[in-house]
Amino acid sequence: MGKLFSKKKPKLTQDDLEFLKNNTNFNEVQIKEWHRGFYQDCPNGQLTRKKFLEVYKQFFPSGNAETFCDHVFRTFDQDNSGSIDFREFLLAINVTSSGTPEQKLKWAFRMYDVDGNGTIELSEMVKIIQAIYDMLGAEVTSQQDTPEARAKMIFDRMDENGDGKLEEDEFTKGCLADEDLYKILTAS
Repeated sequence: MGKLFSKKKPKLTQDDLEFLKNNTNFNEVQIKEWHRGFYQDCPNGQLTRKKFLEVYKQFFPSGNAETFCDHVFRTFDQDNSGSIDFREFLLAINVTSSGTPEQKLKWAFRMYDVDGNGTIELSEMVKIIQAIYDMLGAEVTSQQDTPEARAKMIFDRMDENGDGKLEEDEFTKGCLADEDLYKILTAS
């Protein structure tokens, strides 16, 4: 009966190790270190939305990080299971910490594409920018720079064909051509 309730840490499979070595910038030792830390924080191997929010709030104590956290969590949770496993976690950490500008923008595009239809509408950008402003807190944002005004400014600069939505290539090209936009939209 003791084995049934064992708290033994799940082993990093060879398949996961090879996959992560081939799809991240981490080496085997680093992957194993990340794995150890992940299972210390998430003994069941799943990072829940609640735990994710607890961690995120520590970085933004003066603001409300919950809505932004929901968007980041949705983007990390690639299989839409409602939790983040180690593979999803490390892939996301890799992109956000050491990915190329193009990889970061692809990730950011998925976050801004709230409904997952392959385009970003103005209303989706307003939601994300509002969430960023809420997270940063009132002392960091100005009343003149509303989420609506910021989103409209971004759309005016990026929406090349004027169709009221951003495809991934417009988003990527617009960000790569404008360093300020890149910093705003990827939180760099």
